[in-house]
Amino acid sequence: MTAIAENDTLEAAVPAGVYAETVLSVTHYTDHLFRFRMTRPDGFRFRSGEFAMIGLMVDGKPIYRAYSIASPSWDEQLEFFSIKVPDGPLTQHLQRIQPGDKVLMRKKSTGTLVLDALTPGNRLYMFSTGTGIAPFASLIRDPETYEKFEEVILTHTCREVAELKYGIDLVAEIKADEMLSEIVGDKLRLYSTVTRETYPFMGRITDLIENGKLFADLGVPPLDPATDRGMICGSAIMLKDTKALLEKAGMTEGANNKPSEFVIERAFVG
Repeated sequence: MTAIAENDTLEAAVPAGVYAETVLSVTHYTDHLFRFRMTRPDGFRFRSGEFAMIGLMVDGKPIYRAYSIASPSWDEQLEFFSIKVPDGPLTQHLQRIQPGDKVLMRKKSTGTLVLDALTPGNRLYMFSTGTGIAPFASLIRDPETYEKFEEVILTHTCREVAELKYGIDLVAEIKADEMLSEIVGDKLRLYSTVTRETYPFMGRITDLIENGKLFADLGVPPLDPATDRGMICGSAIMLKDTKALLEKAGMTEGANNKPSEFVIERAFVG
């Protein structure tokens, strides 16, 4: 029995401490990427940038994976941005969900990509690859981000141009939103790059940091621990390499219980 076919009997099988929420919309961007929105449980609270464990019933058993919540903490719905893995234990089923289907979610959210884990600064960099943009999709729609930082630079690196669409559309939606656009103003900047196709900005974000092209393109000075803060979410290699570059610039990794100049999210769905 497939995960989707089990919706009729899901309610009775939902484990304690788990929500069963209804899918409201699904958007497929490429053969590898999709977004979905679902109902938000009454009483569910989270900080923008956190992740939750979401899942499906597959052959009578719940399967969960960590997914960053892409919607901001004020949103009445929950949004997620996912890759499609043909043989992934969860994503091979999740990519087939339709409006009306049920998705499981554990009741506790957590994560390190939160504003509280950073010390005060002027410029906030959000370094992302692929679906690692998801927690930043939450944070760039949160007014608190712009209360704490004068400039927010979201970098998004993908292999192909089509994979950038989620981030590009998101920033366009923010600028078109009457309330958010007034709060955000000109503080938000999106720097999109690709590694396998021709595009105005090309290359791995780590190379662009290291050779200085990122800063030259944006017209900003190199990383400075006195003014700059960073958040990193992406592949394991990208996390390791970007962390090393930030540390080389004199920045120190922080955490919820010890705020500092940059933070990393390691619970990334791959």
